[in-house]
Amino acid sequence: MTKKLLIVVNQPAFFISHRLAVAEGARDAGYEVHIATQPGPGVEHIRSLGFRHTEIPLVRSGRGILSEIRLMLVLWRLFWKLKPDVLHLVTIKPVLYGGIAARLAPVGGVVAAISGLGFIFVSTGFTASVARKLVGLLYRLALGKKNLRVIFQNRSDRDLFLRLKAVAPSKVEIIRGSGVDLCCYSREPESETGPVVCQASRLLWDKGVGEFVEAARILKARGVDVHFQLIGDVDTDNPATVSPDEVQAWQKEGVIEILGHRRDIAHLFSHAHVVVLPSYREGLPKVLVEAAACGRAVVTTNVPGCRDAIEPGVSGLLVPLRDAVSLADAIQKLVMDPELRARMGRAGRDLAERAFGIEAIVDQHLAIYRKLEPSS
Repeated sequence: MTKKLLIVVNQPAFFISHRLAVAEGARDAGYEVHIATQPGPGVEHIRSLGFRHTEIPLVRSGRGILSEIRLMLVLWRLFWKLKPDVLHLVTIKPVLYGGIAARLAPVGGVVAAISGLGFIFVSTGFTASVARKLVGLLYRLALGKKNLRVIFQNRSDRDLFLRLKAVAPSKVEIIRGSGVDLCCYSREPESETGPVVCQASRLLWDKGVGEFVEAARILKARGVDVHFQLIGDVDTDNPATVSPDEVQAWQKEGVIEILGHRRDIAHLFSHAHVVVLPSYREGLPKVLVEAAACGRAVVTTNVPGCRDAIEPGVSGLLVPLRDAVSLADAIQKLVMDPELRARMGRAGRDLAERAFGIEAIVDQHLAIYRKLEPSS
C-alpha cells in the first residue's frame, strides 16, 4: 500500500524554495505526496510538478480568533480526508494549528519543522513577554502527539523549546537548514568591478535592514568605495516590515541600490564580494547557505541561526546585534582585504559541500519519516 505524505506550509513560494526537494525525494521514495498552502503564485507550478495541492485559508498576519479557529477546522477536516501516514508541518501557523488538529485526527506520525521563531521571539517589552508565554502554551499543545518529531535548525532554538517544556527531548531532531543544490551555485572569481556588498532578505527591521542601510551611510562618510545592494521586498503581512515610504526614501538618498525581489540569487552573489545578513534571530538562514555555496565571505550577527550557518572567523565574521558601527567595521575589513575574502570564500564553499548539500538534507528528512511510519 502506498504511503501518504502531507506537507503543510504557509506560502506556495516558500514550499518551492525551501521544501520542494524534500517532497520530490519523498515521491521518489514511494510516497504519495500532497501539499497544502494558502492560495497564491506558485500553486499552479506545484501542481504542474505532479503534486496534489489543497488551498487552505492561511493568512500569516491574521489575528482574528474566528479566522484562526476556521483554519484549524479546515486542517482537521483535511487530515481526516487524507489520513496521511506522515504529516509534515512547516512554519509557525501550520505547526501550531496543524499540530493541535493532528491530535484529533487519524494521522500516523507528525513532523514539525521549527524553521524560525518569528516576530514574537525577537520583540521586547511586556506585551511580547505575555505573547511568548501564550505561544509556549500553544506549542506544548501542538507538539504533544506521541508519534512526533520536531526538527530544529539550530541548538539554541532546541534548547529554548526544552526550557519551555514545549517538547520532550526524545522527540527532538536537528537538521541544519533546508539545504542548497550545489550544482546551481558555483564559486566564481570575483568581479573586477565593485566591491559590491549585498543583503538578500525580506525588508523587515528584524532582518537588520536598518543596520545595513546605516552601515552603508557610515562607510560612505568614511570615503570607502563600496556599492551596497539590498535585495528583497516589503512584507505587508509582517508587523516588522519596512514601509514603502521608507524604502522610497532610501532610494532617493542613493546610499544603497534596492533591487526588489529577485530569483537569480546565485547570479547576484557571484557578482558580489561580500554577503551580509545582520538579522536578529533565524532558524538557519538559507541566504547564508547560498552565499557559502557561491564562495562568498559573510558578515552576520552573533545570534542563533546566523552564527550556526557559518564558521566564525573562518568562512565569515560575526558582529554584535543591532550594532551598525561594528557591521560597517566588519564590512570594511573584508572590502579592504581581498586575500581574506578569498580565504573565507573557499572555506564557505567547503562548508556548504560538507554540511548543506541538498541530497544529504533530503536523506535526513526521509530518515525521520521512516521513524514515524505506523508500520515501523
